[in-house]
Amino acid sequence: MLEINSVNNAKIKNIRKLQQKKYRKQEGKYLIEGFHLVQEVLMNHVQFDCLLASRDAFDKLETKQDIDDKKIIIINDVICDHLSSTKNSQDIFMVLPINQPKHYSFDYGKWVVLDNLVDPGNVGTIIRTADAAGFDGVVLSQESVDLYNPKVQRSMQGSQFHIQIIQMPIIETLTNMKQNGLPIYVSLLDKTAKKLNNCPVVPQLALVIGNEAHGVSSNVEELADKKIYIPIKGKAESLNAAIAAGIMIYHFA
Repeated sequence: MLEINSVNNAKIKNIRKLQQKKYRKQEGKYLIEGFHLVQEVLMNHVQFDCLLASRDAFDKLETKQDIDDKKIIIINDVICDHLSSTKNSQDIFMVLPINQPKHYSFDYGKWVVLDNLVDPGNVGTIIRTADAAGFDGVVLSQESVDLYNPKVQRSMQGSQFHIQIIQMPIIETLTNMKQNGLPIYVSLLDKTAKKLNNCPVVPQLALVIGNEAHGVSSNVEELADKKIYIPIKGKAESLNAAIAAGIMIYHFA
């Protein structure tokens, strides 16, 4: 077990840099914080590089019997505040490797595909909803918010350790899905599309959710096997992307 007491320590400096996308990409690692996420890592036997915590926080950790002492770093309150991306840090963190496949074959299942979603809260909520509904996974386009963004990680609430989550080019993804027999259902704010409540539940599909402001891109729309929409009964112009996704996910669950 290592103990570090200075924010100027080289290891701490490198870990803090993981709050930035370019350093996450460069190092192939990302940072999570908070008891719930750390517990999810341990309960799901996810590989991690190191656990950092104050002495008090480490003592409160419920699942710690099988942690290799060499992976534990005890830090002080100053370092905890230095590493935290929240106002009220829980004083416990983990560094994990980024394990993204270069290629993936979508042979079967129910998937959500996010086309250029930029709000981290929306993305995390959609992933959490897909997990709760029993979907197999979520694919983020490369133009979407970074999966390892701290706000995305927090809003997923551990679902990232339950289902497959991949960030890869969306056209490559949808083409592979179509080749493997997964129908592509594209959500549109368009009354010429089919009403969601007229769509039967199917055993497998790719459900595409578009950008919060502009919807799905034209090249994605061209790949649709079915275009669907949620009827707006009141005077609201549209639904929040995460709410709309949640309605559709549970419709097809």
